[in-house]
Amino acid sequence: MGSIQVSQLGKAYKQYPTRWSRLAEWLIPFSAPRHQLTWVLQDVSFQVKPGEALGIIGVNGAGKSTLLKMITGTTQPNAGRIQIEGRVAALLELGMGFHPDFSGRQNVCMAGQLLGLSMEELQTLMPEIEAFAEIGEYIDHPVRTYSSGMQMRLAFSVATARRPDVLIVDEALSVGDAYFQHKSFDRIREFRKAGTTLLIVSHDRQAIQSLCDRAILLVGGRLALEGAPEEVMDFYSAMLAEKEQQTVRQERLAGGQIRTISGTGEAGFADVALINEQGQRIEVVSVGSTVTLQVIVDIKVDIPRLVLGFMIKDRMGQAIYGINTHRLNRSLENLTAGEQVIYRFEFPARLGKGNYSIALSLSRFDSHLDTNYEWRDFALVFHVINIAQPDFVGCAWLDSRVAIERTVPLPSPAGH
Repeated sequence: MGSIQVSQLGKAYKQYPTRWSRLAEWLIPFSAPRHQLTWVLQDVSFQVKPGEALGIIGVNGAGKSTLLKMITGTTQPNAGRIQIEGRVAALLELGMGFHPDFSGRQNVCMAGQLLGLSMEELQTLMPEIEAFAEIGEYIDHPVRTYSSGMQMRLAFSVATARRPDVLIVDEALSVGDAYFQHKSFDRIREFRKAGTTLLIVSHDRQAIQSLCDRAILLVGGRLALEGAPEEVMDFYSAMLAEKEQQTVRQERLAGGQIRTISGTGEAGFADVALINEQGQRIEVVSVGSTVTLQVIVDIKVDIPRLVLGFMIKDRMGQAIYGINTHRLNRSLENLTAGEQVIYRFEFPARLGKGNYSIALSLSRFDSHLDTNYEWRDFALVFHVINIAQPDFVGCAWLDSRVAIERTVPLPSPAGH
């Protein structure tokens, strides 16, 4: 079983004002330093226990790739320490370690040996590697003739040919076709079930929330937040929308969930409720029943345009359904301070049994990334039960109808 312990990790690069300053520092070793240190990662500490999966998220330049390079040993830290137990397989930069003039098969042998596999093991695993990569005759062509997707296929196939104790995956899986991405994530899930410890960097919310037990957010080279994947992804989404005079805050609800709220505050939510057909507020919904999401919005200052959106998410944070008034051609314009707007969305609750939450957004256009007045996760939590429909599995009730037809075989002719 693999584990990772990162303690007060830091990485800095020397920055020289001119190239002559660099030369002078080399030639006069005991003189005063002529460089400044630029820290790209500072005081980062976390632990990944055996069999656990940790997601790392952050904007470009936050230090994610640098962190993975230090964990895998391709870059040395300036401060702190890293302890890793178990055999590590890493998929970082696309095709890293591949020689462009060698064939795919030759590169498999070289990359496999770097991962600690013997030539005998590689010969045994080669048919499986070829079959998983699905690049056909290109396995014997020079890697320089490969597309980026083909390089990713081969690199992932080699790195995961033997189940590692620790698997480290950077954004490389975002390259390539949807088919192979699904195939790759299926293999990662199999490894997880078998006990592999996973460290993954991705901007894909679904991947982080479905694969990971925890997530950390890096901001400016520092660890800004650590917690459940959905909580961290919600905060990250709000942070992306953050602009001047906006706020991002989190609060813990009675049920233990962490609610993320962000926005400029020029408009805000006064009340949110789920209403049944009798006009009553409810928290428990029957499968297939008609419900109304009622949202009351206060306008704090004059705003030119207002779009309200809502998204229903399951208990894992996966989006089930989302819509907004922009897409419904019902956006409002020229609102004045002091106004109150009441929205009512009516829909049949064709959901599977379980717990769900509703996220709300107030923005100027289709996306809350442009003028986010308020974004609120866990604005409302409700439970779906099944008391009237045939029992079924899944997150959506499709009300399937069946027609069955049987045919009776004709009797054989006499004498046959």
